[in-house]
Amino acid sequence: MIKIAFFDTHSYDKDSFKKIADENISITFFETRLSKQTVNLCKGYDVVCVFVNDDVSKEVANQLYENGVKLIALRCAGYNNVDLTACFGKIHVVHVPAYSPNAVAEHTMALLLTSIRRIHKAYNRTRDYNFSLEGMTGFNLNGKTVGVIGTGRIGRIFADICKGFGMNVLAYDKFPNESYGLNYVSIETLFKESDIISLHCPLTDETKHLINSDSIKMMKKGVVILNTSRGGLLDAEALLEGIKERKIGASCLDVYEEESDIFFSDKSGHILNDEVLARLISMPNVIVTSHQAFLTTEALDNIAETTIENINSYFNNDEPVKNELCYCCGNMDRCRKERKAKCF
Repeated sequence: MIKIAFFDTHSYDKDSFKKIADENISITFFETRLSKQTVNLCKGYDVVCVFVNDDVSKEVANQLYENGVKLIALRCAGYNNVDLTACFGKIHVVHVPAYSPNAVAEHTMALLLTSIRRIHKAYNRTRDYNFSLEGMTGFNLNGKTVGVIGTGRIGRIFADICKGFGMNVLAYDKFPNESYGLNYVSIETLFKESDIISLHCPLTDETKHLINSDSIKMMKKGVVILNTSRGGLLDAEALLEGIKERKIGASCLDVYEEESDIFFSDKSGHILNDEVLARLISMPNVIVTSHQAFLTTEALDNIAETTIENINSYFNNDEPVKNELCYCCGNMDRCRKERKAKCF
């Protein structure tokens, strides 16, 4: 029997994982997040299953190892919350690289359309029987230039959606792939020429605060900035200043750098202590959703299926383990996975 400690649990997680788990798997669902304070809940478990805001720092990883945990199963694509170096040689790590890129790409377009056509404002007005069109003028997407930063599966699908609207697509990626049929340009050119900029790249040391006060200065007046990837890609204080200075015309955020203590929970009866987020939400040209771009039935089912497959792959001694991660990944001299083996 494989025993799994499942952290940061919500009702939709239970529904999708209970459908998939077989008789060889026992899951204990914890509502709390994994952290230095909760890590000892993992004693006696083989696997911990974590999400984007769980803490798998060096200290936590070492304690997991001491508690006998063999595998960390991320039920998401991003892994910037995991210290892979600390895990190496102790605990194997797996993730879900592509659970539903369509869900995130479609949510990004939904945010964009909602913003530029003032749909959120119309919804609020008409509920009060206010049918005035004053202040509701938007603009066409057809003919506009969109800059897509990051051309993985989500970025490519979003680019295709934009093409369907008749938009001119500029793309930037550290590792451009000409076979995708995208117009790759430098990041500076993308900043300068885009009417709309959408972030779809992972969060790394290189990409942290990719959108900052300097990059905003390069952008067109009235640019629309979308982020459905990782909050740390965007300097929220610089974004706020850009909006106040009328440089940024609108912004739609599904992620936020300091979201871990805010998103995925009901704060409606509390005063929000994060002044930057509170001010962003108060802006009439900002839309914030709480990291829900992934949240479709199809995506949840894919996450559950892939996570359970990853766990079974490890305990079946597959070589290599499905979707395993380590700090050596991509390093041909050191990467055992490239040689068809477990990472250590």
